[in-house]
Amino acid sequence: MSDLVVPLSSSDAADADLFGPKAANQAALGLAGLPIPDGFCLSADAYRLQLRTAGVDKAIAKLPSADLMESRHLTNEIRIGLFDSAIAPEILDPLKAARQELEDRAGVPLVVRSSALVEDREGSSFAGQFESFLGLDGEVEFLTAVRACWAALWSVRALRYMGSHEIDPSGTAMALLIQPLIEAVSSGGGLSQTADGGMILSATWGLGEAIAQGEVVPDRYELDADAAISHVDTGRKTHKIGCHLHEAEHHHTGVVAKELVSERCLNDTQVIELAGHLKKAEAMIGMAAEIEWARDEAGFKMLQVRPLQMEISEVPDELWLNRPGLKGHPAGIGWGQGKACVINCECELARVGPGDILVTTVAGPTLSQILPMVSGVVADLGGSTSHLASLARERGIPMVLGVQDATSQIPDGSQVAVDGVAGTVRWIAE
Repeated sequence: MSDLVVPLSSSDAADADLFGPKAANQAALGLAGLPIPDGFCLSADAYRLQLRTAGVDKAIAKLPSADLMESRHLTNEIRIGLFDSAIAPEILDPLKAARQELEDRAGVPLVVRSSALVEDREGSSFAGQFESFLGLDGEVEFLTAVRACWAALWSVRALRYMGSHEIDPSGTAMALLIQPLIEAVSSGGGLSQTADGGMILSATWGLGEAIAQGEVVPDRYELDADAAISHVDTGRKTHKIGCHLHEAEHHHTGVVAKELVSERCLNDTQVIELAGHLKKAEAMIGMAAEIEWARDEAGFKMLQVRPLQMEISEVPDELWLNRPGLKGHPAGIGWGQGKACVINCECELARVGPGDILVTTVAGPTLSQILPMVSGVVADLGGSTSHLASLARERGIPMVLGVQDATSQIPDGSQVAVDGVAGTVRWIAE
């Protein structure tokens, strides 16, 4: 392999300045003895080389002096250029060789994941803002995904996020993480610290995309400071995203069997084992940690670790304590209040005003654009380890997810209080 393509098993892959924190943390987890999937990384230097090959480095150089309209034109040019241009031979040859070797070893389709240099850092998780491509079968699909991940650095969604964090896209770069697709029995996330000093694990059937996108209410396993299980909520896992490794369609959404909707995804022994992995991941990055994981027939695989944003909860006004309330999964951040804006479709987002409490069915990462203006978020579905929950923690916005019938019970226009630590929503009808 060239310097641009490095196996995850190499200590070189743990360099976040070359391969981004996501890939570097994966490599570090493996080097620390934690279970991770096989794979390799494509360096940020490959992205920089591709900028020159595609000729879009000239457009990037014009951005500092460009007005708003010209800037939009230039970013479109950069994004399209990265996606449409042929990959430079210096990148293509070692990349194709590494892909073939990994696919031959694993015997399953591959995954291409973003690992931007600004991603998975304290205060800038970029959760759900870039792209990941699952179940890539064959060279053409794989190379298309590589170009799409590079281009995603210049997507409208990513640029909006970077603008809100005062990050210059021209000053960063996109590395990539390539791994086999996990034939997941169950997947989920975890938070290594809660306000009371415990831990939280979440789980659903199949791949973890359903949790990340806020589409199901996952199992919630609460553990105390001694890693003993203190509470289990089996959630509402109505559908799953799965993979058929030997069929034409590798990535699909299916209905979960009725008897499994409220069945635990993890037994006590598995919860304790996963909690041990979570604490080791926390020790490795040296701060409170948020993880993503998957479990196949061989056991657990750690897929991601990033810093966890924590905040001490405010004490709510006594006024709220005797009001109607609902419980859900807390995002682990603060307390807020405002007017409820109940929406049932993203087409209604224009109704959401500054200081409102957004009440919706699915809290997916596409809602990140309105996070800066709201005082809190409540959703029928989702859990503490979804992508939007991660983004809310960054901004100190209280969020309670998996609140059954929130959109039908909370009156539109009512005054609402959201406790993001206790996982409670209360309201006063107007």
